[in-house]
Amino acid sequence: MTDSSQTSATAAAPPLPGRWERFRDSYLLYSFKRDIIAQLSLLVFIALVAIAVLAPWLSPMNPYDLAQIDILASELPPFWVDGSDPAYLLGTDAQGRDMLSTILYGARVSLIIGFGAVALQAIIGVSFGLMAGYLGGRVDAFLMRLADIQLSFSTLMVAIIVGALVKAIFGGATFSTYAVPLLVVIIGLAEWPQYARTVRASVLAERSKEYVDAARVMGLRSKRIMFRHVLPNTLSPIFVISTVQIANAIISEAALSFLGLGMPETHPSLGSLIKAGFDYIQSGSWWITLIPGAVLVILVLSINLLGDWLRDVMNPRLYKG
Repeated sequence: MTDSSQTSATAAAPPLPGRWERFRDSYLLYSFKRDIIAQLSLLVFIALVAIAVLAPWLSPMNPYDLAQIDILASELPPFWVDGSDPAYLLGTDAQGRDMLSTILYGARVSLIIGFGAVALQAIIGVSFGLMAGYLGGRVDAFLMRLADIQLSFSTLMVAIIVGALVKAIFGGATFSTYAVPLLVVIIGLAEWPQYARTVRASVLAERSKEYVDAARVMGLRSKRIMFRHVLPNTLSPIFVISTVQIANAIISEAALSFLGLGMPETHPSLGSLIKAGFDYIQSGSWWITLIPGAVLVILVLSINLLGDWLRDVMNPRLYKG
């Protein structure tokens, strides 16, 4: 073949599709465009995250500023109930704080704990799962037995035990001051086995493939093969687990707050707001608990629906090309 023919053949070859073209033609986007539930769930989730991030600018008042709290305006009902105050759209709680402001700030705290705990779970679980699946042998046996021991207890039980120990060691005042990072660590340590077992199963399927053998023949270190070659091929189940685990972490934080091992009332989350208003339901101040509870249900439901959609889309058996 002459140089001119080679040049013409090269010029005639179509360019490789870019990232945007591959995403535009992907089954992920194809499925999302045809799933109204996934679209609504993502829209609701993005809206809740946005208002939580923008809470300092959207809130009528700062619930952490004692100077803005009027105790004489406590337990005012929402705007659609008789006896309400137009200045407080969703009413006030027992301390006189604006419910709309506390919900916005509380949603931000719940999301921070949820995302932070899942990040910690992923770091620990993915690392352990990679080592167990790739190295095998005693490492695999030790790490999986450790995961089995923790999975033999319920996640909430582990979080309660760890949270009670931390509160007993450091004291209630210290726990309240550093409640957010402590809850991230407590919930993160309680739920890492889900990542470890899932990643291990994926790694066991990947390590016998030809690209792993080729990397070994090239003399690459095990650490590089695990994190640079094997890990990218196990991301699909990690994404699916992460969506579900964010919802679980938020629910775990709410449960711990309801048991007195979560966020303090002075720095509320959605869980602590529900717990703070639980004692006032029978007195008629139902909105203190029910409105934050409704926000929590909507937030968790939207995340779970997104997780169900991702699980179906990323399941290779359901892929239709």
